[in-house]
Amino acid sequence: MPTIPFDEVIALAREAGDAILAVYNGSDFDVEAKADESPLTAADRASHRVIEAGIRRLTPEIPLLSEEGRDIPYAERRAWDRFWLVDPLDGTKEFIKRNGEFTVNIALIEKGRPVWGVIVAPALDAIYVGMVGDRAWVQHAGGSRKALQVRAPAPGEGHAVVKSRSHPSGELAAFLDTIQVADSVPVGSSLKFCAVAEGRATLYPRFGPTMEWDTGAGQAIVEAAGGKVVLADGSREPLRYNKESLLNPYFLVGR
Repeated sequence: MPTIPFDEVIALAREAGDAILAVYNGSDFDVEAKADESPLTAADRASHRVIEAGIRRLTPEIPLLSEEGRDIPYAERRAWDRFWLVDPLDGTKEFIKRNGEFTVNIALIEKGRPVWGVIVAPALDAIYVGMVGDRAWVQHAGGSRKALQVRAPAPGEGHAVVKSRSHPSGELAAFLDTIQVADSVPVGSSLKFCAVAEGRATLYPRFGPTMEWDTGAGQAIVEAAGGKVVLADGSREPLRYNKESLLNPYFLVGR
């Protein structure tokens, strides 16, 4: 099996982030609505073009599934043992709000599980990388790389819970009534996974809609940092990928 040029994929994610920032830091941008009513901007498209061209150049033998190129029939996808899973701009609502909490997500999926992921937050100048079974690290603003490690609450303390800035949920409120909560950590986009991987939060319960490209890179980083991403139905089964429906079930992220 060909060696994956992961360093070059990281550089590609950063290049896509630069393409997003060119729109973000420019004049006002138009916002369109996708078929599912979620927002779409020129930055989504620019990032997708960069990643698609780069991935096809670096690993032409590995198929690509991206939010902006999602219309690949399951009859074709089901034969994929290995593929790239990409969200060119995760957190478009945060992008539109100009709060900086948007990301580029690239994951490598093998046999339905994420094995590697990179998340770049271009406006925050942060990059997170995880190789499942090896290690996870973060680099802020050009500084040195720092190892990531999830944590559990100290005995007797409640969870520091990640909450979405843009997706409140009644089911989430009901779940939080069943656990001890010490603090809330409001974060947008896939940075919610990063907050758990960094140990800033101990739990990210998701009781709202997400798609596979929203979670693949984050799951790889959390698992590489010693955490888990499991279904919220009590089965404790890991979140899996390349399903016939690309919509994720509800899930929990933590140690």
